[in-house]
Amino acid sequence: MRFSTLAQLTEICNAEHKSISQVMLEEQAAETGHSQQSEFRKMAEYYQIMKQAVHKGLTEDTTSRSGLTGMDAQRIMTFLETNESSLGAEACETMACALAVSEVNASMGRIIATPTAGSCGIIPGVFIRTQKRFQWTDDHMVNGLFCAGAIGYVIANNSFISGAEGGCQAEVGSAIGMAAGALVELRGGTPEQAIHAVGLALKNSLGLICDPVGGLVEIPCIVRNGFGAVTALAAADMAMAGVLSVIPSDEVVQVMLEVGSAMPAKHRETAKGGLAQTPTGKKIMKQLYRNNKQ
Repeated sequence: MRFSTLAQLTEICNAEHKSISQVMLEEQAAETGHSQQSEFRKMAEYYQIMKQAVHKGLTEDTTSRSGLTGMDAQRIMTFLETNESSLGAEACETMACALAVSEVNASMGRIIATPTAGSCGIIPGVFIRTQKRFQWTDDHMVNGLFCAGAIGYVIANNSFISGAEGGCQAEVGSAIGMAAGALVELRGGTPEQAIHAVGLALKNSLGLICDPVGGLVEIPCIVRNGFGAVTALAAADMAMAGVLSVIPSDEVVQVMLEVGSAMPAKHRETAKGGLAQTPTGKKIMKQLYRNNKQ
């Protein structure tokens, strides 16, 4: 890859008059030795899997094997049929789509890790609902995935994308930044605006711990995907409106590394702290253990 930072990525885009997605597609093809057409087709297949996961989460039984979670995405959609959302219907449906994919993951369904399974609902939630709103083609959305991939590439190589390494800020936070930046490009924003969206999104996620109840990617992981999708919409709108990340996005990525490195192990996917160690969290853990022994 010719870039290792978001600033370098922006410079290449401006110098060559290309979008982030165009640069990433070219770099990916050069990296793999495959044609750009082949890489695009592969990404298009991933997008179809995302769409299928949203559909499944909104139409089928998504009760997890633990029995702890499931069907919340459908509860939200049912709520919208007879109630007015405080968020507005579109943002609320985005949240539902994100929950749907995360619930499919928890119920052993097929998803695309973006960038991880724990944060798999955020990008599909944002993409599928905004595609419906703006009547974008699937090819346009696939370009957006390349943009998201470029952002994720930089974050992964300069900080964390794993909750076990850097807490939930690394998983959900990274996904929010990827979704926000990609949405800006999809809506016609500049590379600079897209990168500002990344910084705005990541700043709002700094310090978020990874504390899965029972060690399962369910509580609070699933609802965090819903909240994350809405945050991505907000960050994209801020950037499109001209709101800047005063702290450059690359520096925010470094702060995420610093914060994650300082985070105690009990807050990094071990289920030894946070919500996992509340009285209710412990009770759930004991019940899961008993169920597994039977």
